Amino acid sequence: MSDQTTCSIADKHCVPCHGGIPPMTNHEIQNAVKQLSKDWQVSENHQSIHRDFKFKNYYQTIAFVNAIAWMAHIENHHPDLEVSYNHCVVRYTTHAINGLSDNDFICAEKIDALFLPFAGKTV
Repeated sequence: MSDQTTCSIADKHCVPCHGGIPPMTNHEIQNAVKQLSKDWQVSENHQSIHRDFKFKNYYQTIAFVNAIAWMAHIENHHPDLEVSYNHCVVRYTTHAINGLSDNDFICAEKIDALFLPFAGKTV
């Protein structure tokens, strides 16, 4: 009898990337982005993904940014953030390979989970 379990991408952890591996192909990117919420967008050059998260106020925005900072520290994979009063744009790319890697999608899904408490509470 085998114990079959499914593993969400959010259960995975980033692996260090120091270059030397190819970035994901467009096909791999399209398959991976389907696992995320529909609000994540792939850049035109297929080198990054981004999402604009909206909040009720500055306090919620900064609370979310702090949660991202902690998760990024744990995973050792850090997004680019554009922070404003009531929204935060999160952008992921793997700089070492000048493109997208599994790490970007792992962290994007983890950020989607961080956003759940705020969902439905935006202006």
